[in-house]
Amino acid sequence: MTFEEYVASRGPALVRLARLLTGDEHRAEDLTQDTLSRAYVHWRRISRADRPDVYVRRMLVNANNSWWRRRSSRELAVETVVDRPQRGDLGGEVADRDEIWRLILGLPDRQRAVLVLRYYEDLDDATIAQILDCSPVTVRTHAMRAFANLRERYGAPATNGSRP
Repeated sequence: MTFEEYVASRGPALVRLARLLTGDEHRAEDLTQDTLSRAYVHWRRISRADRPDVYVRRMLVNANNSWWRRRSSRELAVETVVDRPQRGDLGGEVADRDEIWRLILGLPDRQRAVLVLRYYEDLDDATIAQILDCSPVTVRTHAMRAFANLRERYGAPATNGSRP
C-alpha cells in the first residue's frame, strides 16, 4: 500500500482518534498532520511492518502525549457549567455527553488513550497494548482506573467489580 492510499483510507479515522484524544478539532487536525508527515519520511519501513496501522496509531498517541509535556501547552480554556440540565430539556442529553467528555479529557493521558482506543476505535486489549507499548494487563488496569475516576467525579455509584 502506498502512503497516499493509506492516508486516503485511514486518514479520517486517524483524525477522529486524534479528536478524541485531544478534545479539540483543530488541534486534532494538526496532530494528525504532524504524525502523518513523520510517517511519510519512514513509510517504506512502516509499510513493511505486519500492522502499519498500529504503528501509526502509536505515533499519534505518542505525539499527543509529547504535546502535553511541553510547557507551552499547559493553558486550556474551559467553560464553567453551573447548572445541570433537567431530563426534560432538549439539550439535556447533549449536555450530559459534553460533561462526560470534559471528564474524560481530565483523565491522565494513558487512561484516556485506553478508553478511546477500546470504545471508539473498537480495538482489543492486545492491539491497544501494542499501540501504547505496554502489556494487556496494564491496558485493563488503565481502563479500570479510568472508569473508577469517572464514576467518582461524575457521582455515579461504584459497581461491584463488574465490567463497565
